Amino acid sequence: MSPSGTHTAEDLELARLPSGVSISTTVHTYDGGEDGPALYVQAAQHGREVNGTEVLRRFHDRLPLESLSGTVIAVPVADPLTFDHVSYTTPEIIDSVNPNMNRVWPGDDGGSLHERMAAALWEYVEGADALVDLHTGSPDMWPHVVFLEGDADSRGLAEAFGTDLLLSEEANDDAPEEWHRRSFDGKLRVAAATEGIPSITPELAYNKQIVEDVVEEGVDGLLDVLRHLEMLPGEVTTREQTLARNHLGKVTARESGLFRANPDLEMGQFVPEGLHVGTVYHPTTYEPLHEAETDREGILYALTQEATVTAGAKLASVALVREE
Repeated sequence: MSPSGTHTAEDLELARLPSGVSISTTVHTYDGGEDGPALYVQAAQHGREVNGTEVLRRFHDRLPLESLSGTVIAVPVADPLTFDHVSYTTPEIIDSVNPNMNRVWPGDDGGSLHERMAAALWEYVEGADALVDLHTGSPDMWPHVVFLEGDADSRGLAEAFGTDLLLSEEANDDAPEEWHRRSFDGKLRVAAATEGIPSITPELAYNKQIVEDVVEEGVDGLLDVLRHLEMLPGEVTTREQTLARNHLGKVTARESGLFRANPDLEMGQFVPEGLHVGTVYHPTTYEPLHEAETDREGILYALTQEATVTAGAKLASVALVREE
């Protein structure tokens, strides 16, 4: 192996469409000049979440291969189907059984399209010593990293990635009913952590467009993860961080209508229980239908700016603070 390290790019077939057209993606492998751990990182499992893909492009340019120990495997577009549709899930005709790829891990090479695609990528995942699954959130979300509650190695990765907010998520027997109802056990991060692979999900905020400061934060985070794993020399950047518990019981709309968010709220602020987050009103009669309020105190990390909402839609997310 070259002492300066090598980079290769492989075309990987994930599955085939009914017409025989191949669904393929590119897998980048960065081999360092010295032995070390293997890190698997992917982006765009949800195709509208493009900031992670841009993170990996810039990471490719900034990774000092001559200083790398071990191997980095990077997949910039994990789900070409949703990427081409600029969507979160596939159209029903493509995979009516499992439209969300991030619910089927570790996949099934004899299953639906998404299960086959996940199984093809899982062959790279299962050989890794750590995993980063890059996502972005809603149009107005504070960047944060999610990891499995009680998993010290995953928490170490999250702290190294370095967002101001870290969210621990309870899973399996400790998880609330909503976690099971939404099939979160099939998330890549959860499936990998269950197999003993420390794993994190950075949510880098915003979708469908590249946000410069968020992308730079993502690149810096990946490089610090490599330093944390001793795959790159140097110290991990020290940051002040807040640890909170992932809050699945979000503030939701009781009625359908138009939503005007409280303009005085800012992402990342600590909010009390009963704080007004916005009003859902009738668009033709102007009648206020729902004065939405937080149901507990914590960190406001998401507030929808999409005005047309239906009953049950998420309006805001509040994380329960555990450590500051």
